[in-house]
Amino acid sequence: MKAAVFEGVGRLEVREVGTPEAGPGEVLVKVGANTLCGTDLRILRGEKTAGIKPPAIIGHEVAGHIVEVGDGVRGFEAGAQVTITPMIPCGRCFYCRRDMENVCENVRAVGYEIPGGLGEYMKVPAEAIEAGCLFVAEEELSPERLALVEPLSCCVYGQVRSPVEAGDTVLVIGAGPIGLFHVQLALLAGAETVIVSQRSEHRRRLASQFGAHVVVDPSGGELPEVVAEHTQGRGVDATFLCIGVPQLVNEALRLTRKGGRVNLFAGFAGAGLSEIEANLIHYNELRVTGQTGARREDFAAALDLVVSGRIETERMITARFPLEEAPKAMEAASGREGIKVAVIPGYRDKT
Repeated sequence: MKAAVFEGVGRLEVREVGTPEAGPGEVLVKVGANTLCGTDLRILRGEKTAGIKPPAIIGHEVAGHIVEVGDGVRGFEAGAQVTITPMIPCGRCFYCRRDMENVCENVRAVGYEIPGGLGEYMKVPAEAIEAGCLFVAEEELSPERLALVEPLSCCVYGQVRSPVEAGDTVLVIGAGPIGLFHVQLALLAGAETVIVSQRSEHRRRLASQFGAHVVVDPSGGELPEVVAEHTQGRGVDATFLCIGVPQLVNEALRLTRKGGRVNLFAGFAGAGLSEIEANLIHYNELRVTGQTGARREDFAAALDLVVSGRIETERMITARFPLEEAPKAMEAASGREGIKVAVIPGYRDKT
């Protein structure tokens, strides 16, 4: 089969590799689509190395159809459309026993230690099936839409960590794919006003299309005034920081009301050092949370949201590339105008 193989820093090569087969307890999936995320770009740039040993088939936002079921597998049939939560928890460690499987001490992940979705086929190992990481879509969807269940699941968990309540005013800093998912989830939770801060005019337009009530270009310095105007000077009830810029942490804290919630959703480059005005947390009694990955229950919730249409994913896909052009897809994903880029084996541009 063809696959996009990470050969080392800056090197993604599309070449022939052996087609996997489903052994006992395993399932073989014909990949329909793999959407790209910032982690894939970090791997390619050499900024993310944990669990990655070149040559490696990366890609963890994946959907496709089962073509082969190994001996002993129950509950899955050839032809079923499936997607997978990439983090495979051990179910036994300190964190798994405390409903924190997303930070499992023994986690193994598809697209990292386990060959991922940037190939024509992907084998789902027995450990993933036994852990309940493979999910069947009850309704047929375009594979690129189904692949977006994975990043959405992380946002679902982010709003478990920092709940949005009915009537809230919510601030989302950043209108990339993660920010746009948080906008939609906040609206579903009953937020009365959603404010989005984003420098890109194109992404501000998208945020409005996805339901944001107010969009602001923070470069003009008007964001504090806008927040004050919509909250009677108190500050927002919840803030989601969806851009990994350490200097924005204090801004998120300042714009949130006393007793409000601040979620540092985005990862930060390097050591992620940020000089924080701790008294903002202390005197304003802020609840500051971090978040990484998602649990299987969050993935199941995200799958239901996508299949039911309550979260829109179609307009999130702004570029599609065939597998042979995976390096070009990576370049497109590194740009700031698009939202999500999908790599689709056999894709032909109909335009």
